[in-house]
Amino acid sequence: MKTFQLKGFRRDFLGKKAVKAYRKESLIPCVLYGGNENVIHFNVFRENLRKLVYTPDVFIVNLCIEEKLYLSILKEIQFHPVNDEILHVDFLRIFKNKPVIIEIPVVLEGLAEGIKAGGKLCSEMRKLKVKGFYKDFPERLVINVENLELGKTIQVGKLSFDNLELLNAKDNVVASVKLTRTARSTVSQ
Repeated sequence: MKTFQLKGFRRDFLGKKAVKAYRKESLIPCVLYGGNENVIHFNVFRENLRKLVYTPDVFIVNLCIEEKLYLSILKEIQFHPVNDEILHVDFLRIFKNKPVIIEIPVVLEGLAEGIKAGGKLCSEMRKLKVKGFYKDFPERLVINVENLELGKTIQVGKLSFDNLELLNAKDNVVASVKLTRTARSTVSQ
């Protein structure tokens, strides 16, 4: 899995007034939680978060706060409802011996049989929620769709990945091949 370096500055003041002042200085308030240690409130520069937030990839984040390194993942982001600016970010501290729940992007690989027959491949889920140790997380979950026929689906319950537990509902559809309008018209004639 990819890693991302991020430098943060511990927050001295908490509360609405302090947070507004930080945001005016292009600082985003963040929180690091998890484990037995105390919650750490810190700020990062808005520009430093762009490559972490606006990407389909998932990263292990190496947070450097006051010269101390923390291994974490991006857990939640709050956006402004009107202008979509980042308001707040939560990071979850991760450990080598403790499993973590994270969403990993799905990539469909291969040319499905149903496409050759005139169907259209539809990706129903972009990410799957998995549980496992962070060292076992791949960058993407690759699903082979070569044997997927027209009108058939791939469900979460049919998938398995090494050292990862899938937490989505077993009957959720990940990918399907649907009949297109042109294929329907040729079948009916």
